[in-house]
Amino acid sequence: MNEPKPLVVVGDVLLDEDIEGTATRLSPDAPAPVVDVTGDRRHPGGAGLAAALAARGGREVILVTALGDDPASEAVRRDLRGRVQLLEIPLDGTLPVKTRVLASGRPVVRIDRGGGTPGEPDGAVRDALAHAHAVLVADYGRHTASAVRTHLAAVAPRTPLVWDPHPKGDTPVPRARLVTPNAAEARALCPGDGESLRAYAERGAELADHWQAAGVAVTLGARGVLLARPGTSTPMLVPVPYRATGDPCGAGDCFAATAAAALADGALPEEAVQRAVAEAAAFVSAGGAGNPALWRTAPASRPEDAPATDAFALAERVRARGGTVVATGGCFDLLHAGHVGLLESARRIGDCLIVCLNSDASLARRKGPGRPLNPEADRARVLAALGSVDAVTVFEEDTPEALLSRLKPDVWVKGGDYSVQDLPEAEVLRAWGGQAVVLPYLDGRSTTLLARRAAQAAVPLRTPPP
Repeated sequence: MNEPKPLVVVGDVLLDEDIEGTATRLSPDAPAPVVDVTGDRRHPGGAGLAAALAARGGREVILVTALGDDPASEAVRRDLRGRVQLLEIPLDGTLPVKTRVLASGRPVVRIDRGGGTPGEPDGAVRDALAHAHAVLVADYGRHTASAVRTHLAAVAPRTPLVWDPHPKGDTPVPRARLVTPNAAEARALCPGDGESLRAYAERGAELADHWQAAGVAVTLGARGVLLARPGTSTPMLVPVPYRATGDPCGAGDCFAATAAAALADGALPEEAVQRAVAEAAAFVSAGGAGNPALWRTAPASRPEDAPATDAFALAERVRARGGTVVATGGCFDLLHAGHVGLLESARRIGDCLIVCLNSDASLARRKGPGRPLNPEADRARVLAALGSVDAVTVFEEDTPEALLSRLKPDVWVKGGDYSVQDLPEAEVLRAWGGQAVVLPYLDGRSTTLLARRAAQAAVPLRTPPP
């Protein structure tokens, strides 16, 4: 496997702070919710988050940003130490701090404070840009990109450059390989009526022409990403590969960082956008920038065929906001209408559905020779693509009791060919107050019957000789 190529990130670092709690009443002196704080966390945001995401998997990342002598700047240095190499520009003032107050996982208010003016970059910044395999500009309207603009313009003609713009920021330098505004930024930068795909395609092409950019990728949330080029009215639409639910904060940074990293490794813009869409969806499903695991360790890159959502993180988030975690399990070797009906019914019981999937070895022990028909990576991918399924996790044992003891779902669901008394999982769930239930099953559908029917159909029909 080729080593990931070095990447330089230029932009504005912020300190993001999330204050979490619950709100069950209004203040007596104003119609505002009272938030009882249960915890808080701080981590680098803006270009700092983009750089940390780009460094996952061991990539060498240099972050060019403005930092000062204030506590917020020190916190950013501490959190980024060991992840990226910092090339600092002096900051006249204090680092911006963005504070979100969340009640049961939902933002109530955001408070912004601090700010300063970046100074002049030195020769080390010019040298780093000259040796980069790709450059990402994470512009948050705080003028770091403006301070480095001359150097960025010099490298853009020969080095892949991705510019993540901001309505209050600088104009991308000419010949950027990719500019990545979101829908709101595209509307602000190119005003006009309509939010149809056609409207965004026209905005993207117009912005690409105006900026002299090779391409503009307009990120549209759940609708995917439109990659537009100057002088053409037919963009490429890259859909989101599965339904991503979670905190979208930081998704744009993840998208831009992944696209820049892909270009550094030699990918075409179309390939870079596809990778970036998939990675941003996985990032949102795992909790976004607020995922504590993102900052506890330097995470390895996710295998391409692995389920995108971490089941345990999802269960923790749903429980934290008072929701109901539902789980079901099985082999799902050949997905059929009975499975789909069961999963749709199970999802309606609670606020998320997690599928506990037998591994290949576990399935073979249960079903015998010739099974599985499909490997676990394929089975997990098919399940994760269903709208009723929020996460998939694989277990190696014959039964999922050990996995359930870690996951601790509120409800465990099986199909109607079982009874609750027959389920060994039922006793396990009682340990934390969970409940096992049996749902009606669609008669006449089973993987074994389908496999037998397919085998019979594959036998060539014998015809008498002429």
